[in-house]
Amino acid sequence: MSQDKILLEIRDLHVNYGAIKAIKGINLLVNSGEVVAILGANGAGKTTTLRTISGLLRANSGKIIFDKNDITKTPAYNIVSLGMSHSPEGRRVFGTLSVEENLLMGAYTLKNYDKETLEWIYDILPRLKERKKQLAGTLSGGEQQMLAIGRSIMSKPKLLILDEPSLGLAPVLVKVIFKAIKEISKSGVTVLLVEQNAKAALKLADRGYVLELGKISFEGSSEKLLNSKIIQEAYLGKKR
Repeated sequence: MSQDKILLEIRDLHVNYGAIKAIKGINLLVNSGEVVAILGANGAGKTTTLRTISGLLRANSGKIIFDKNDITKTPAYNIVSLGMSHSPEGRRVFGTLSVEENLLMGAYTLKNYDKETLEWIYDILPRLKERKKQLAGTLSGGEQQMLAIGRSIMSKPKLLILDEPSLGLAPVLVKVIFKAIKEISKSGVTVLLVEQNAKAALKLADRGYVLELGKISFEGSSEKLLNSKIIQEAYLGKKR
């Protein structure tokens, strides 16, 4: 594979919480323009992997290469400036600020926020435009998730990292969220996605990785994973 296509590369990554080995030597690639999904049960190490990539956790060993830069020891605020944006699990919006103020906070690494980007976010997530003057803390869970994703896009990232964007949402809102992620991908933003809704994630993604107890147990195209009997039984609710 051409090195020019590789946007993110993880090499033999190990992450510990004290004596607990959370990530045990994983290797992972994300190419420019792809949507890549990471699947796995609770406690498999998915969120730890994302938090380590974006600099919120420090790797014990291994390398993280983003856009040809070694960011293994780079602080999170510098990683954002390189073109990576992380929408964490749990939304974490600024409840006492309005929807629009939250969105503008997402552009803090830029000298000036981009009005076209803001309008585009309102186009793909029209609920945010309807609520733009409303305090973020008064939004529903689904609306807060939309806001968290929109805020992550305001920095105009090359790579958008999404941690459980559909967690706890009603099916109708899950469809809205995944439609928006598809539009974000079509705009040229590369997406790395951790998602408990394995079927929806694989239908959206180009490729996927399955984490089990801190190790990658399966990887391949989304079609390959969707058709795998082992994956179907473990993550898609189908019996052999």
